[in-house]
Amino acid sequence: MWIDCHCHSKHSNDNYLEPADLVRRAKAIGLDGLVVTEHHSVEASEPVEHIGREEGLLVLRGVEISTDGGHLLAFGLHDDGWNLWGRNNYLPLAAVIERVAELRGISIAAQPFREIGLGRQLEDLLDIVGIAAVETHNGGNLDSDNQLAIVAAEHMRLPGLGGSDCHKVEAVGRCATEFSTPVSDMAGFIMAVRSGACRGAYFPGYSNSLRNA
Repeated sequence: MWIDCHCHSKHSNDNYLEPADLVRRAKAIGLDGLVVTEHHSVEASEPVEHIGREEGLLVLRGVEISTDGGHLLAFGLHDDGWNLWGRNNYLPLAAVIERVAELRGISIAAQPFREIGLGRQLEDLLDIVGIAAVETHNGGNLDSDNQLAIVAAEHMRLPGLGGSDCHKVEAVGRCATEFSTPVSDMAGFIMAVRSGACRGAYFPGYSNSLRNA
């Protein structure tokens, strides 16, 4: 089962990707699901979840959080009450991870080694406590950064996730996560990540779509 675990739509503040185009592109290239991780807000992605139901594609909701250590993906939050700081940028990393855990969610190191990624240097990432996985495959990262993220995840004995970090329709599905157990809701998603029943990868369906274009 393949899920793109890091997607954005026009409900983030930095792109114009229509939710329907996001969902339909994911279906067209053979993805089984998406996790929409709009910037700063879990609630903002509710319209995308609704379109997913209409189109017959699993759409789950997460959030991308900007911290003073870089960007973090959080899954399992039900609303925007997670944000206790009254702002959206440079939130305290350790406190955010603790807050997500209090709400029974999980935190993931996003786009490591990019300028805005969590852990700009390898030693920075290795020092982070409390994350459940590393985004080993990010569609906006250099391949060399993704390779280093794989090394870091292995060293930390954490599973890897993959996500396109799409901000335009052509990027949907470049990277995704292969789950070895079925996922039908966020509870199942979190259980699979915690048990290591997942791996980040370059999604084969994306490459096939380019060859067939």
